[in-house]
Amino acid sequence: MTDIRRSSLATVLALGLAVAVPAPVQALLPSAVDGQPLPTLAPMLEQAAPAVVNIGTESRATRNPLLDDPFFRRFFNFPDQPRERRSQSVGSGVVVDARQGYVLTNHHVVSGAETISVTLRDGRKLNAKVIGSDSESDVAVIQIPSGNLTALKLADSDALRVGDFVVAIGNPFGLGQTVTSGIVSALGRTGLGIQGYEDFIQTDASINPGNSGGALVNLRGELVGINTAILAPGGGNVGIGFAIPSNMASRLMAQIISHGSVRRGQLGVAVQDLTPELARAFNLSGNQGAVIAQVSPRSAAARAGLKEGDVVLNINGRPVRDGGALRNVIGLLEVGEPVRLEILRDGSPQTIDAKLGEYVANNLAGAAINARLSGATFQDVGPGSPLSGRVQGVLVAGIDSGSPAARTGLRKNDVIVAVNRQGISNTAELKQLAAEGGELLLNLLRGREELVLVLR
Repeated sequence: MTDIRRSSLATVLALGLAVAVPAPVQALLPSAVDGQPLPTLAPMLEQAAPAVVNIGTESRATRNPLLDDPFFRRFFNFPDQPRERRSQSVGSGVVVDARQGYVLTNHHVVSGAETISVTLRDGRKLNAKVIGSDSESDVAVIQIPSGNLTALKLADSDALRVGDFVVAIGNPFGLGQTVTSGIVSALGRTGLGIQGYEDFIQTDASINPGNSGGALVNLRGELVGINTAILAPGGGNVGIGFAIPSNMASRLMAQIISHGSVRRGQLGVAVQDLTPELARAFNLSGNQGAVIAQVSPRSAAARAGLKEGDVVLNINGRPVRDGGALRNVIGLLEVGEPVRLEILRDGSPQTIDAKLGEYVANNLAGAAINARLSGATFQDVGPGSPLSGRVQGVLVAGIDSGSPAARTGLRKNDVIVAVNRQGISNTAELKQLAAEGGELLLNLLRGREELVLVLR
């Protein structure tokens, strides 16, 4: 009896305390501290996040025709496989024109896709079509039905400074829209081998697989970059992410919308960085600039009067740090656009005006060189190539499956730099050296690897 009364009293007291004392979870953060409002990104994100979309793609891959041969499968003990394999992938995009429904994203997000679906933040799922794409810069433009869309305003990415706060918005790992923050870690990153034309913003805002094509915004909610790539030794974010600057993406987008592709103008020069050694040789005080190593005949550069040994310091009012910076500036301009170059020639400053031309590659069939190279197509590393100024050699522009050239081990995009231990720089030299009988020794560049092929 006593025990029951004590228990009832304890229950009453507990209930009284529950009513009299506010629960800790109901406590609210103060709206200000010492009269200052607490910082938050929420109001900016409420405006910007609806413009960032999730992109889903579906593609189809057919199996190797050799696997259709029952004898081949039995001989090599290959299991039965479906003739077609469908694959799905996810990425992100940014609405940049609400009236037309234009969405900026990465080339690698939509490349090869048969169907593209775009999911908005409000849950709507729309079909998209590709307006155009550029593999060299990894920029693509797709279009969705317009109507009640939110677009991001593009900022001037040239005004960014190292240390500026930025926010990455995207769809990492297909989780759905996710926001991360950080700072601009570096600007003008080039030479990473990620794309042909590189001028990346580096940030420590977390970027992961699926963020590709998403937005990098400033604290005003303006688009400063398109998230593109990461350095990830372990497969995830380690604080080194890269975005295409909004100014670069905007120029390329305008060409893609107008022409369906990027029509890059060509100056017609091979360039190299102005190293301290070259600066001393040219008797220059600085070491920023691009040295013209070669001028192509009948090119825009030749018509304008540029010469080998000229040092380009400025183009269209923009300082030129190195050869990569010069290539990037030219790579954003269309055929026929005028350019003004500030150069040093023999230590004297000069101004050169040129109008960009169009580069037409000189193709050479392998069969016209040597029977063992039949099925391959070769090109000079022309001024329009991202390899221009970086390597001298001949590009394997294409190769037919099962051809004699393919059986030698050659692959598309290989660069032949030497034949029988003699360096080459164009298709004419390749034809001359490879036409000789007997064994052929080919030195190749394949990505960042150096290889040797022996053709007997």
